[in-house]
Amino acid sequence: MIDRLRQSLRARPWRGDLALAVSCFVLAAPVAAGSAYYHRTSVASFLTGLALACAPLVARSRRPVPVVAATTAVNIAQILVLSYSGSSPVATAVALYSMTMHTGRRTTWRVRAAAIGVLVATSLISRPALENLWEHLSLIAGLGLAVASGDAVRSRRQLLTSALERAERAERTREEEAHRRVTEERLRIARELHDVLAHHITLVNAQAGVAHHLMRADPEHAYQALERIRDTSRAALDELRATVGLLRYGDDPAAPHEPAPGLAGLDALLGSFRHSGLALTLERTGQPQELPPVTDMTAYRIIQEALTNTRKHVGPVSAQVQLHYRTDALRITVEDDGPGSPKTRSGNRPATPATAAAPGSGTGHGMIGMHERARAAGGTLTAGPRPTGGFRIHAELPLRTRRKG
Repeated sequence: MIDRLRQSLRARPWRGDLALAVSCFVLAAPVAAGSAYYHRTSVASFLTGLALACAPLVARSRRPVPVVAATTAVNIAQILVLSYSGSSPVATAVALYSMTMHTGRRTTWRVRAAAIGVLVATSLISRPALENLWEHLSLIAGLGLAVASGDAVRSRRQLLTSALERAERAERTREEEAHRRVTEERLRIARELHDVLAHHITLVNAQAGVAHHLMRADPEHAYQALERIRDTSRAALDELRATVGLLRYGDDPAAPHEPAPGLAGLDALLGSFRHSGLALTLERTGQPQELPPVTDMTAYRIIQEALTNTRKHVGPVSAQVQLHYRTDALRITVEDDGPGSPKTRSGNRPATPATAAAPGSGTGHGMIGMHERARAAGGTLTAGPRPTGGFRIHAELPLRTRRKG
């Protein structure tokens, strides 16, 4: 019932203004009659003045400043004609209260100062005797209380509106942050699974092609290729299990974890590629040092993906891995002498097969993943063809200084 009444008043505000004007007259009429009896003046004149003062209130929410001016003018006329305003300042107090809630602070201060000042000045001029001082003070107090009440209500409404806006903004921000985190986690999972599966499946495919090619001509070497397929498949399952476990348990210290891949396993990684037909060389320069876990795994994954792309897209060519340790960064360079372009290496078009295990086309996610990993570690990565032929991937990963003690 109350909600319906509020909705009706919001849809037709003049109804509320009319009801307030009538209520103001009805409630103030006994006071006006008592004032007329006390001052031995016509009751009708007091009630007429009260009605004239309350009449402008029907437009209080639509024209707050003119309503204050109208009620103040009626009060001034009463004071000048009757030497006393009766109870009509109640209408002016209501008008000031409404104006304070519906207008800005600067306008409110100006209008209420002018209205109160004019009324008090007129009252002092009309009744300058000292025994009338309480009437002047009550007039100031009544109008000041109305203004203070309106200002308090307006401040409370503004505070409530601001709190609601902040709550809505916080809710939107929370939803956006949750969506961003979900997106980042989905990309991280996709990147991890891509790096694990693409590497091992590429090696399995290459070794299977070798086994198929040598099965009749050289069974012994074909048998060795099958053994490597078995070992590579087992390694793929182990690394996939470790990756899924890491994604499942996150940062739970009680969860079982296997060591994340890092440069400590670089020799084994390069050995697997050598078995698939790549002629690899490794060069380390600078002073090797312990790397932060994120940098260590990022370096491993970049080398792994770069060599996987080489083996997948151009076949068994020669490649070189360079690690240059600096005091502030680790520089990684992976180069090969095979044909290719950025489009070919990103998987947009296949390269020409070079061996029994034919290189295939990809989706481009590997190159994207390398860039994302480098950025996540605070580094940079560039990729492109070499001027003398082949392809080059260069990454620079910053090293954070480890604090002691």
